Amino acid sequence: MRFSLLTRSVRQVATHVLALFLGVLLTVGTLRVLPSQAEPAPSSVTDDTKPQLVAQRQSPAAAIGNSSFVTAAVNRVGKAVVRIDTERTITRRLPDPFFDDPFFRRFFGDSFQGQLPPEQVRGLGSGFIIDKSGLVLTNAHVVDKADRVTVRLKDGRSFEGKVQGVDKVTDLALIKINAGNDLPVAPLGSSSKVQVGDWAIAVGNPLGFDNTVTLGIVSTLRRSSAQVGIPDKRLDFIQTDAAINPGNSGGPLLNDRGEVIGINTAIRADAMGIGFAIPIDKAKQIVAQLERDGKVAHPYLGVQMITLTPQLARQNNSDPNSPIQVPEVNGVLVVGVIPNSPAAKAGLRRGDVIVQVEGKPVTTAEQLQNIVEESRVGQTLQLKIQRGNQTKQLAVRTAELQNASL
Repeated sequence: MRFSLLTRSVRQVATHVLALFLGVLLTVGTLRVLPSQAEPAPSSVTDDTKPQLVAQRQSPAAAIGNSSFVTAAVNRVGKAVVRIDTERTITRRLPDPFFDDPFFRRFFGDSFQGQLPPEQVRGLGSGFIIDKSGLVLTNAHVVDKADRVTVRLKDGRSFEGKVQGVDKVTDLALIKINAGNDLPVAPLGSSSKVQVGDWAIAVGNPLGFDNTVTLGIVSTLRRSSAQVGIPDKRLDFIQTDAAINPGNSGGPLLNDRGEVIGINTAIRADAMGIGFAIPIDKAKQIVAQLERDGKVAHPYLGVQMITLTPQLARQNNSDPNSPIQVPEVNGVLVVGVIPNSPAAKAGLRRGDVIVQVEGKPVTTAEQLQNIVEESRVGQTLQLKIQRGNQTKQLAVRTAELQNASL
């Protein structure tokens, strides 16, 4: 099963048969030309990741009646929703065995060094204006590695966009356009007030069909990025069944009053009616830093971790092939420590179970991640850990997350 981020990429058709053949060979590998694809999700779902109960709803027609709240909501925000077109040039180099082969030498000549002709890659996404000065909020993966960004308004005007800031950890980006000071602005709501079963309206440009509106409900709240299948993000998503597709990325998810409650970001690729949006309250925390600094400083410890329960510990310990024995307690099991990370410097080891942070119990990996995210870079956190039969206290000084793989 796979999840994919909602961008659309169009590749020019190769003009030579050999170039096409080589392109196929390269595409089979790990190189990706689509902006920021999500990692595959696990093949099975455990009990603690099953979706919450989804509220029943009456049909939209029965709820809307003669006066359409959807129309009113879209009219309130529609002019502020934009289309984002991106371009970037990529070059590829063949592995040495290819261009060292006599066949390729005869075909390309001795001067050929394995460099394929530059290739233009185009992307499509959505966004919405959050300030009259021309600030546009979208997803980081929409503008990832773009050489050129064009923002197209609903009224047909187009402007060159400058990427003001990007935060890949929360998949948010801020674009600035110079279009005067009287642009339409999308009203921002509060995702903290959203409830399961509330109406959800998605607006964007799916598959290049501009100004598309779809209707659904909020299916569940606080769906963690690990459950969604994007473990390198630090987010709890709003899940919705409003139809969203590639090209919707960065577009707004609205409530029935036309207020933005989320940013459409990801879909379940092998299903229908399972989409995910970043809560707008999270975006509000990030936007000011992106505008001021162009980036966001995220603290990290440097551990790979999973939630541990006594039952899971007993199952592990009863397996004769298990590489480690773990304490049969509730906590967060450290399954890996990144070299030279704050955790490594503090003495955390694989097999340690973190049971308290700052004197407060922690029982899930998500809980520990939230504590770290809410701390400051350089802050010292006091951890209580269980190592075998011993209980230890460790002080870990957080550092800024750069390109560490957690």
